Amino acid sequence: MDQRSKLLRKMIVEGLEGGGRGHLGSSMSLVEILRVLYDSYLKFDPANDKWEKRDRLILSKGHGCLALYAILADKGFIEREELKTFCRPEARIGGHPERGKIPGVEASTGALGHGLPMGVGMAIAAKLRKEDHRVVVICGDGEINEGSVWEAAMSASKHKLSNLTVFIDYNKLQSYGQTKEVLDLEPLADKWRSFGFEVIEVDGHDVNALEEVLKQLPVNNEKPTTVICHTIKSKGFPYAEGKAEWHHKSNMKPEEIADMYKCLD
Repeated sequence: MDQRSKLLRKMIVEGLEGGGRGHLGSSMSLVEILRVLYDSYLKFDPANDKWEKRDRLILSKGHGCLALYAILADKGFIEREELKTFCRPEARIGGHPERGKIPGVEASTGALGHGLPMGVGMAIAAKLRKEDHRVVVICGDGEINEGSVWEAAMSASKHKLSNLTVFIDYNKLQSYGQTKEVLDLEPLADKWRSFGFEVIEVDGHDVNALEEVLKQLPVNNEKPTTVICHTIKSKGFPYAEGKAEWHHKSNMKPEEIADMYKCLD
């Protein structure tokens, strides 16, 4: 990891320290995906988060919100100091992102399977209004067990939503075990192709590779695109990487937080 990826992870740890809890594993696998989207692809204005020409990003796996809050703080939508209020009674940044409450959040998510249906609606609306903004939806791999995801995928294909891109955070783990044991997703790329999507697979922690993917979008002017990002849950913390028990942590101890900072230093 370079210094920027470490900085964003450190900002996530600041949120974990402030709230004493949070979805560590689910946030750390997202960092490079969000980083590259906000650094190299999305059009936005932190001073006007309702700017009509902005691109829309929906974090459908809303429990990974600490990664989103970190990038929103990095880009100036919220103050970095606010990360330390995460999940406190007086805070506006809670365990799932809320539209209308947190600047830069396009949709209230957390009930899994809802982000892609909302994204499809936004993409259809943009087509009907002849607007050129793009819609990005980030889904978790466990999340796509939900049938609503595949209903939305059929609709996206039918309406030829080339302005829609779905990123899958494919870290191979969900809340209580490996995806291949809970409900096997493979052959994942072929599934999305069969639903009418163009599909790209990439190392979800390789910034350069992700940037090259973004240069290809839209892959097909008649189809939506799915980018399957192969990631590692809890990336950046060797003792937690690839372990389902780090999906979420409560009552985090000061020594645990200190160990996390040490990993990033």
